[in-house]
Amino acid sequence: MGTQPPPNLASISDIFVCTRCGFCCQGQTTVSLNEADQERMVQHLNLPQEEVARRFWRITGSVVQMQVQDGHCIFYEAGHGCSVHAGRPWRCRQWPLHPSILSDENNFQSIAESCPGLKTSMGYAAFCRILRQLLEDSSSLAQEE
Repeated sequence: MGTQPPPNLASISDIFVCTRCGFCCQGQTTVSLNEADQERMVQHLNLPQEEVARRFWRITGSVVQMQVQDGHCIFYEAGHGCSVHAGRPWRCRQWPLHPSILSDENNFQSIAESCPGLKTSMGYAAFCRILRQLLEDSSSLAQEE
């Protein structure tokens, strides 16, 4: 009949909904891109890899990162958020659901203070229970938008 998952399976939206506020995109450094990130971004932008590298990446030796522009990731657009959201790197896909939340409630509080998309009203224990479930099935963290 339907393709809905059983109700006991966790979903990222149970604990986080990105508001595209851009706070996580701010700073003078940005995430490194692995080969899969690079391929995903090239496909999303529908440009040759050489052009994407020239226009958007900072390459130092074998390290490839997104460029920083005006104190934020080059792909962050004020008022709109990430312009490559569907093609963003895995580290961006993972954030703010970082495993360090599970080991220290202070990490949970710090991340929650900077991320309005975290659903904190359920409390730390319930949040961690769902995050553990999601991390056990890490494919859910990579697939959801």
